[in-house]
Amino acid sequence: MITTDKKQRTIAKEVVLKGVGLHTGKQVTMKFVPAPDNHGYAFKRVDLEGQPIIEADANYVVNTQRGTNLEKNGVKIQTSEHVLAAFVGMEIDNVLVELNASEPPIMDGSSKFFVEAIEKAGAVEQEADRKEFVVTDVLSYKDDATGSEITIIPSDSYQVTTMVDFGTKVLGTQNANLEKLSDFKTEIADARTFSFLHELEALLENGLIKGGDLKNAIVYVDKEISEKTMKKLQKAFKKDKLSVKPNGILDNLTLHQPNEAARHKLLDVVGDLALAGIRIRGKVIANKPGHYVNTQFAKKLSKIIRAEMRNNIPKPDLKKPPFMDITQIMNMLPHRPPFLLVDKILELSDTHVIGLKNVTMNEPFFVGHFPGAPVMPGVLQLEAMAQTGGILVLSTVTDPENYLTYLLKIDNVRYKQQVVPGDTLIFKLDLMSPIRRGLCQMYARAYANDRLVSEAEIMAQIIKVKDK
Repeated sequence: MITTDKKQRTIAKEVVLKGVGLHTGKQVTMKFVPAPDNHGYAFKRVDLEGQPIIEADANYVVNTQRGTNLEKNGVKIQTSEHVLAAFVGMEIDNVLVELNASEPPIMDGSSKFFVEAIEKAGAVEQEADRKEFVVTDVLSYKDDATGSEITIIPSDSYQVTTMVDFGTKVLGTQNANLEKLSDFKTEIADARTFSFLHELEALLENGLIKGGDLKNAIVYVDKEISEKTMKKLQKAFKKDKLSVKPNGILDNLTLHQPNEAARHKLLDVVGDLALAGIRIRGKVIANKPGHYVNTQFAKKLSKIIRAEMRNNIPKPDLKKPPFMDITQIMNMLPHRPPFLLVDKILELSDTHVIGLKNVTMNEPFFVGHFPGAPVMPGVLQLEAMAQTGGILVLSTVTDPENYLTYLLKIDNVRYKQQVVPGDTLIFKLDLMSPIRRGLCQMYARAYANDRLVSEAEIMAQIIKVKDK
């Protein structure tokens, strides 16, 4: 179930962080930028031509080795999870992350510095409602190869429990819990990433973790260190001398908490599940979590959430006076009968519009479509949705009567049910991205009899054609 109990939030101002990329070892400048309603999380590569944007979407995950890596149209973002976890933990819904490299700075290997940057920027409430996926059934994903499993069960709030078993003497079984999101800053954010010595050797051999040092990762020594290996580590970490502490940790490093490893795994779960697209209300139970199982579960949730959103039928109060009646609609739209296909506008905001059409036997298209079996043509359902969307985009200008709306593209059209005389069609269109230069991309749905009858992604543009 999708609910909207709270308002969305973004940061109040831009804030900049600088550091080193974990795998590239290059200096990175990262900027958090306020974003408009319904923007979500996205990364912008300012170092590349055209400054391409990669949305934080589970469907863009291409690799989960040593981090959650995204790719869109050949453009990559590496190790996105620590930044995303900070946004979720601080209840920020919309932000653009500008980067001059492929990966955020590793900082100390946790989300601590990102949380501090968000606090420095401050937060502001926005106009749009925050969508939240309310878990009503038990959902799970299991990776049979590793035994890793994630389950989510109904709960009154977003909670996460991680249970890890590393199968080594130096780091055995650990658990961590996040009872409420407001505890993220104090309980989870400073938990640092970690690695075992045998993993570290392989990473060094492959030329990775060029930005790694003993200040941004905990190294657990799970085997005897040879003199040769010790020299390699001293060179990699630019240390004259290294030692193993009695608790099995390389060099003089103090844990923030005894179960810091499990807490970091919980941090990763929060960041990876952000890729599902909207907030979650449910309890996540993660057994031996890792980026692969986390992101596979996020993809599963994303698919379920999108289906829920398609079937989240609007329930406007038809007894209330409409936001716009037919006369007001004709003052804004150039269409006229018999090609005016929307009768009322019931709701209108900066990001969505809801319209209505009463389908009667008097419609002229029923004469030929079809004699004896009248069915509203699907193309006219699309036209009716586009006209409703035209109200949304024309509402952004002061003189809509001087503009025409042109369709540019229609994608992912699906017809689910027939529309026949006597049906009342309810159209709901939501912005998929902010309106820019009169260009509007909308997710459009039509409902009748409490069922989805058609849907599409519509792109339109308004163009000024005359002056009074």
